Amino acid sequence: MTAVLTRTSHQWRRLDWRTIAITTATLIGFTGVSGFSLVSVLAWIFGWSLGVVLAWLAPGVVLLVGTGLVGDWLRWSKTRYRLSADRLEMHTGVFVRRERSLPRDRIRSVDISAGIMLRLCGLAKVEIGTGEHVDKDKTSLELDAVSRAEADRLRRELLGHAAAGERGEEVLAELDRRWVWYAPLSVEAFFLGSGAFGGVLSVAELFGVEADVLTWTWELLDSMPLAVAILVVVVAGGVVGAAGALLLFVTTWWDYRLDREPAGTLRVRRGLMTTHSVSLTEDRLRGVQVVETLGHRLLGAARVDAVATGLAEEEHGEESDHKTLLPNAPVELAHQVAGSVVNAPGSPTGPSILRGHGKAARNRRLTWAATIGLVPATVLAVLGLLLTDVLLHIAWSWALVTLGIGLPAAVDAYRNLGHAISGRHLVSRHGGLWRKTVALQRDGVIGWTVSQSVFQRRKGLVTLTATTSAGRKRYSVYDVAEHTGLAFADTCVPGLIAQFLEPQPPS
Repeated sequence: MTAVLTRTSHQWRRLDWRTIAITTATLIGFTGVSGFSLVSVLAWIFGWSLGVVLAWLAPGVVLLVGTGLVGDWLRWSKTRYRLSADRLEMHTGVFVRRERSLPRDRIRSVDISAGIMLRLCGLAKVEIGTGEHVDKDKTSLELDAVSRAEADRLRRELLGHAAAGERGEEVLAELDRRWVWYAPLSVEAFFLGSGAFGGVLSVAELFGVEADVLTWTWELLDSMPLAVAILVVVVAGGVVGAAGALLLFVTTWWDYRLDREPAGTLRVRRGLMTTHSVSLTEDRLRGVQVVETLGHRLLGAARVDAVATGLAEEEHGEESDHKTLLPNAPVELAHQVAGSVVNAPGSPTGPSILRGHGKAARNRRLTWAATIGLVPATVLAVLGLLLTDVLLHIAWSWALVTLGIGLPAAVDAYRNLGHAISGRHLVSRHGGLWRKTVALQRDGVIGWTVSQSVFQRRKGLVTLTATTSAGRKRYSVYDVAEHTGLAFADTCVPGLIAQFLEPQPPS
């Protein structure tokens, strides 16, 4: 459905004037607090009175706020944008004028976000992009900021939505607050817990008491048995990490909702402090990926990511949630949402449709696990016999730990291998700590790479890698039997790899 341009669409428009007020309020708060802190320290050192402190502080605040106000007013007054029948144009710059435009038929994303100050004023920041992986200045425009109504108007018209707005939306998923309990077993919890110790030391260093904190901590742990000390450190880090992960989940995914809009657009809305509205047109979608970390597998949870071209996180080259369509939720729901997103009659990522790999793939993983455990242990044992008994203890400890963890992990990684063809999608699953099941559109595959190491050749295995223009660009089927894998590739995309296959003799 094609949106009809409003009568005022061709007119040049300004950003909302309230952005100047927000900038001014932010400057007053920042300069006031930081300036008062700095001058108070100087007053304490030199013994100045409150009147002297204010006399130093006020002119500086007025100067900085005035400069910022004038600069932001100039930015606002010199910024114009216009939506015409075939282009979105934007003129900016005070001393150097810049004129930029994007063809409307190449626009693929209109993402809306709003922090606390913008939300209080009814404003939003709009990022408009074409999804191309080249210079950001040539492929995207940012309007900071416009009214919420104007942001919604731009999103509807640029993505071809009907002027009626939100009527006819299909709700694919909404937040269930019980999902928050999946957060403590996320990867973020581990990093947050580990980073807490560094944060404490940084604060201690700021106040010049880092040595005292380290001494106190060492004495406290030294007074405990080794096992208890390790347990205390692990529990403390785990509690801090879990609390941080809970807070991160709430602030990121509060009010989450996934919709399919009438014009063929998937829209994710989320956020507590800063709200986000990320739109993904379905013509950019090449598949979905269900991701299960080890901790979430134990709880029966998974998340769903989009495999699409031109996602914002790929343009900015940073980690973000732009590709995530569903946060960690019950795994059954994740597979259901994955099927709904790609309009499949069933779930193409469901484990029941996957075909497992042969025993050769299992033996290869067990061999690697045994090698990692036994080879270093053997070397240490030999050195221990020649040099010191300490190395003998390290050798058996290493073998016990690595084999005790590695062999079950190898079996689990083997059981997670699988591939299938589900309608118009090819499906592949692999991984242990991160189990990933990807359903990729077969007509989106532009090439195959067949690789075979020396060790794979001995076992008759290959790794097939499908090349596409979306997501990570390369999605692999690991350690599949050679003839089975090549036949699978040829069935997925007929004719693409057939010229490299040896003709089979008639049976």
